[in-house]
Amino acid sequence: MSVRSANGAFGKRRQNHVLLLASGDKVRHMTVSPWMVALATSAAGVFAVGYLAATAYLVLRDDLIGGTIARQARMQHEYEDRITALRAQVDRVTSRQLLDQQIVEEKVEKLLQRQLALSARTGKLGVLAESRKDPDDIGQEAAVPTTEPLAYQRGADTSGGIKAIEKIMGMAGEDAAPSGRRAALGFAPPAAADENGESVADRADRIFSKVTLSLKGIEHDQMAHVRQMTDGARRASEAIRTIVERTGFTFPAMSEAPVADAATQTGIGGPFVEPQNEDRFDQSLVALDSALVELDRTRDAARKLPLANPAPASDITSSFGNRPDPFLGRLALHAGIDFRAAIGTRVRSTAAGTVTAAGPAGGYGNMIEVDHGNGVSTRYAHLAVILVDVGDQVKADQVIGKSGSTGRSTGPHLHYEVRLNGEAVDPMQFLQAGTRLAGYLD
Repeated sequence: MSVRSANGAFGKRRQNHVLLLASGDKVRHMTVSPWMVALATSAAGVFAVGYLAATAYLVLRDDLIGGTIARQARMQHEYEDRITALRAQVDRVTSRQLLDQQIVEEKVEKLLQRQLALSARTGKLGVLAESRKDPDDIGQEAAVPTTEPLAYQRGADTSGGIKAIEKIMGMAGEDAAPSGRRAALGFAPPAAADENGESVADRADRIFSKVTLSLKGIEHDQMAHVRQMTDGARRASEAIRTIVERTGFTFPAMSEAPVADAATQTGIGGPFVEPQNEDRFDQSLVALDSALVELDRTRDAARKLPLANPAPASDITSSFGNRPDPFLGRLALHAGIDFRAAIGTRVRSTAAGTVTAAGPAGGYGNMIEVDHGNGVSTRYAHLAVILVDVGDQVKADQVIGKSGSTGRSTGPHLHYEVRLNGEAVDPMQFLQAGTRLAGYLD
């Protein structure tokens, strides 16, 4: 059933729809007006539009979320790449710093080893000098010429360089010490440059070069000093030999200890190994030691010679050589020299030795003969008093008797002879040699 209704505005009439609702015996009806249909249609349209809008929003929102997530992922990847690059850079810087620190430590170690070597060399020189020093000899300075204090004797200039290196290493340690966030990231900045643009490594290299040059200068000075001492010892030994050999005395051969023949030895052997390369300084020390040994032997041999004056306060009245005999008046050999000496004047031994004769000896009167070794002997004749016995060991300048006029003599005096292998030689040559050697042996 439908009901027509009038629409005054448009002049049209539409039918109202009746909706029947039956429930058991009851029947209900509801009239549906056109405006109600329009309202329901509008509501359905709004719902559909809302649904479509919500669906589109959700779809678009997923795209936005995906884009945002992708963008965040890209940013995270870029950040991680940046962090990785920074860590690689930090690792390179740290490795470079560790390498620089290792190089610095190696250089410092080398410098310290060189300084210790120089100190050891100085100690060797001191030990060598002490081992060759004779407490009773004050002529060592004359035998080996002295020189100005060398670099290693003045302490050189290496202490300042070492302190500067320690300071630089301390600065490097402070600069390399990470703190706070840097420590957390494991980041250590590169060494900072100073106001002149010079980095710590550059300053360390410059100071290392300076100290190395200074140490090389010290080594050069040490080698020069050793060579100078060696040359001085050899010159002194040669001078002593030249002066002494003018007297006619020949020094015994300065032979070293003989080396035993390997064929006569037992219990030795082993594989052949090449000899070690000795350090130049050690070789120089060996040469210096050999020169000093030769000098000591030469000086010891010279000290045993009768170079002193048996009667220092007396004048020489008769020299060595042919002269008229005071008793016969004809030419005769005077085998010694005579000193004017009053009776009782003390007579001194001219060198250390062993008394081989002490008593009357014909024309010599009371005579003392002293054997000084190496075929050298001295005789002291016409003595009034003899103060030693045969077999006594006498020292140089020891009083061994008193002058007189015993034996074949015309008056109080001292007759003094020097003999080489039993042959009389001029004692004046030994007295003159003693005067020339005063700077070496006194």
